[in-house]
Amino acid sequence: MRSYFSFLLENARWLIGGFMLCFFSSFGQTFFISLSGGYIRSEFGLSNGEFGTLFMAATLVSAICITQLGKIVDVLPNTKTIFIVLPILALACLGMAFTTSIIGLFIVIFFLRLFGQGMMTHTSIVSMGRWYSGHRGRAVSLATMGHQGGEAILPVALVILLTFVSWRTGWIVAAGICVFVALPAIYLLMRVDRKRRSTDVPAKSVASRDWTRAQVMRDPIFWALLTGVLMPPFIGTTLMFHQAYLVELRGWAPQVFASAFVFMAIFKIIFALITGFVVDKFGSIRLLPFSILPLACGCFIVAFMEAQYSIYLFMGVIGMSVGIASTLFGSLWPEVYGIKNLGSIRSVIMALMVFATALGPGITGVLIDLDVSYLLQFAYMGAYCIIASFILWVVSQKIQARD
Repeated sequence: MRSYFSFLLENARWLIGGFMLCFFSSFGQTFFISLSGGYIRSEFGLSNGEFGTLFMAATLVSAICITQLGKIVDVLPNTKTIFIVLPILALACLGMAFTTSIIGLFIVIFFLRLFGQGMMTHTSIVSMGRWYSGHRGRAVSLATMGHQGGEAILPVALVILLTFVSWRTGWIVAAGICVFVALPAIYLLMRVDRKRRSTDVPAKSVASRDWTRAQVMRDPIFWALLTGVLMPPFIGTTLMFHQAYLVELRGWAPQVFASAFVFMAIFKIIFALITGFVVDKFGSIRLLPFSILPLACGCFIVAFMEAQYSIYLFMGVIGMSVGIASTLFGSLWPEVYGIKNLGSIRSVIMALMVFATALGPGITGVLIDLDVSYLLQFAYMGAYCIIASFILWVVSQKIQARD
């Protein structure tokens, strides 16, 4: 425990900087955009399926773009990347406040997803993966806690704010926070890159060589890994995006569902930290087969439990799964493919994860419009997670045999 606190003190500026990048990525995350979803559908006359399809299309285009834009973290220092990403994210927030057309809404969501969810998170996780070796799991878990912090704080803050101002004014406030709070704070914290130290603990497991992105794309193991890696963003985004519909379907109190976000965030934080310790001790590869089993349980709870208290059960279990995944999958890629081309490699992974977050709301929204049971959809997602866990077990054995 003493060594852990020493690690925190010695690395506070970089860890807090990574945390803040993930925290303020919230302005481009599904959960934050969906808080304005009801207002957007009402003002633009969109159904659940239509808004989900628009959201999916904008997110898919952002996923394509991040495969190229994400490379900049390999060639530019963090400070220059930050001064590109945050001002554009602020402009996107302003765009959401003033757009009046469907085309404008599409463009705004595209920029929010690309520079919020995409580049802010990408910059944080690549930095942690590159700067740390033996403590990579802890660094990634602490940085990704920014996501949980955003989910715990910002929905409540926005709901309170919207009692005094319009939803569009809320986005103006978000733009101001990006420029006047996030940008200077993150710059001051991360303006100096962390240098490797003689006291750094060696990683438990590292790739035997540094792969190029082209080599990774030709590796069958990479595509097999994605069967599990993409499920937490797919299912988590689906749940967040259609939360109002789920509450209406089950007849639950909206206030109870909103309160469960804090519960989910707490579980994410706890299990992200636990996973960080376990990854540093045993490596990410050994944990792969167990990573999405809690997600399967969460899906089955959503599908089959009607009691209002089940909100806390599935939000807690899904929080557990996402907390595990955020740390495990953030630490996995340096172990499997090395760190030299980490930004370039992870930009593809980030694009595919963004792609998954687009498909979730889009496909489920269309199926809802076609009268396919939303609850039955979750049952099938849970079954898929069990199958994917077996695939990850096979893959983990092959990776260990290869290295």
